[in-house]
Amino acid sequence: MVTRLFLSVFRAAFLVAFFAMSFVFGQRKDSISKKEITEVILFKRDLKDVIPAQTLSGEDLQRLSSQSVADALRYFSGVQIKDYGGVGGLKTINVRSLGSQHVGVFYDGIQLGNAQNGLVDLGRYSLDDLEGISLYNGQKSEIFQPAKDFASASAIYLQPKTPSFTGDKKTNLSIRLKNSTIQLFNPSFRLEQKLSDKIAMSFSSEYLESDGVYKFRYFKRYPDGAIAYDTIAKRQDSDIKAKRFETTLNGTIRNGSWNIRGYAYNSNRGIPAAIVNGRFGARGSRMTDDNYFVQGTFRKKLFPKFETQLKAKFAYDYTYYADTVRTEYVIRSENSYIQREVYVSSSNIYTITPSWDVSLNGDFQFNNLDANLINFSYPTRYTNLVALASTYQWNRLRFMGSLLGTFVHENVEKNAKSPDRREWTPAFYAAYQPFNTKDLTLRAFYKRIFRMPTFNDLYYTNIGNTYLKPEYTTQYDLGFTYHKSFKNDVFQEFYLKVDGYYNEVQDKIVAAPNGSMFRWLMMNLGRVEIRGVDVNLQSTFKIGNVKLRPLLSYTYQKAQDVSDPDDTFYKNQIPYTPWHSGTFTLMADYKDWSFNYSAIYVGERYDVNQDNIQYNYVQPWYTHDLSVQKIFRWKQHQFKASLEMNNIFNQYYDVVINFPMPGRSFRLILNYTL
Repeated sequence: MVTRLFLSVFRAAFLVAFFAMSFVFGQRKDSISKKEITEVILFKRDLKDVIPAQTLSGEDLQRLSSQSVADALRYFSGVQIKDYGGVGGLKTINVRSLGSQHVGVFYDGIQLGNAQNGLVDLGRYSLDDLEGISLYNGQKSEIFQPAKDFASASAIYLQPKTPSFTGDKKTNLSIRLKNSTIQLFNPSFRLEQKLSDKIAMSFSSEYLESDGVYKFRYFKRYPDGAIAYDTIAKRQDSDIKAKRFETTLNGTIRNGSWNIRGYAYNSNRGIPAAIVNGRFGARGSRMTDDNYFVQGTFRKKLFPKFETQLKAKFAYDYTYYADTVRTEYVIRSENSYIQREVYVSSSNIYTITPSWDVSLNGDFQFNNLDANLINFSYPTRYTNLVALASTYQWNRLRFMGSLLGTFVHENVEKNAKSPDRREWTPAFYAAYQPFNTKDLTLRAFYKRIFRMPTFNDLYYTNIGNTYLKPEYTTQYDLGFTYHKSFKNDVFQEFYLKVDGYYNEVQDKIVAAPNGSMFRWLMMNLGRVEIRGVDVNLQSTFKIGNVKLRPLLSYTYQKAQDVSDPDDTFYKNQIPYTPWHSGTFTLMADYKDWSFNYSAIYVGERYDVNQDNIQYNYVQPWYTHDLSVQKIFRWKQHQFKASLEMNNIFNQYYDVVINFPMPGRSFRLILNYTL
């Protein structure tokens, strides 16, 4: 009770202070309002950013032994990846233990949606076409953005490459081939063409094929100490064949810009089965995906103090799922789903004074879902969002606040529908530089947000519950950033970022048995409290012609289920959340040679059975990766060869229990740039 009273007082005080400062203080703009960006390996430092982002960009994306976006995100602090193994295995992200559905994933500024289950499979998105990945806790420190960007507890921004030409060059061509010991064949190319001084286009394509077969060790020990299994086996049903096509048109106009993007992804892959009860050869399922979207952005400064931005998107997703298990007791299941999405957004920003900006942003989104399930509801969702936001700077103190209104209406063709929802959620951010030098920045934020139940939560046959409440999260963050450059021949740069945070998840949506183990019901039962610390440390050295960049990230989390004191798992650590995790990376550059070493550690945790007992204990795991790259130049052409060795100590481990990951593997990457 005392804790809740304190938090309520804190919220009210923050609200009053924000608006008081906005209207009382003067209109002088200090020199720190200038936009200064210094990019480092995992962080973007912008003096206008109240909350800094963790960022990977440029060549660094290609050096971290990462096959997909999910692999690259492992190097960010506060992140947990669920990986079901193999090149084609499902990969989702969870930030600060708030749940995967609370993470917004944005591609070229527009969110990737999945109204069916709220998850985005990050394994589908290649790094070859990206120039940057950014992770924001809370939301981006920007008020000139769609209302959707305010609607997540955390956000990942995938920024595709923009055509860029040097001199009189009008064509860029890049061809890449990846091959590995897990029978990977992965060619891709990217073509950029300058059509005029103001218009450029790009086209890229990628093919991915792997049989997915790799060795794993299965080790099971019972609570009494007896070893049940200790076996080396081969993983099956992790094969994949996938094709990706993407094309863009980018243009500039007076005081503005525009772009149009088309995207297509087709895959046919196996879904490996869990290794349980000695079923090492257990057959999994198969899934076919067809994903298409077209989106566009128009941005223009209409008046010296007023700028507007329009975004639109249409998406079509088809999924076919087939359970390949065949016995006399189990009937083969074949399900197909079709999702459609229409999205339109308008963002507007007005500069009241050089120190004070306000924005008004409105979005409309349409989603529907078809399925071949018996007695399916065929739901349609209409979502309207409006966000009013403001930033204000007084000397070395900067505020940002936003109020998001979300209005949801649904229709169904069968059965009962979910009631309409109207929610208002605030967010407040503050950053302060205590000294005239810009090395040290103190910051804090508060945000309350929610997620709507997914179509599966509400309408899945025999499981859905149309009366589910939204799942609320409340976030508090307090931290500092210290960034110092030195005029030293050896020690050139130092960066330290530390954040302490407290999160709450209320009305957590969980699945509970409803009469039998074959009938489940979605319910609002859970409440989770999360306390954590994120630490990021980086420096830059130069010894002769060798440039060294070591990076260390560390996360401590205590995420407890406090739903019911009568539960056996009351105040236990929630499933799959380690108390300790971290990464270490060392990058070295010498002339045209590059070397990279990285290590990832995930500490002890417990599996999905919730009780923190020995039977549910999941051992810590770690991996070490090495890579070396060499650039060869001939006239104006560039050829780059990379050799990677992943999991060099051949550790066998599970990210998700009973879904073993690959052991040691090698990968060769050849890249030719015209």
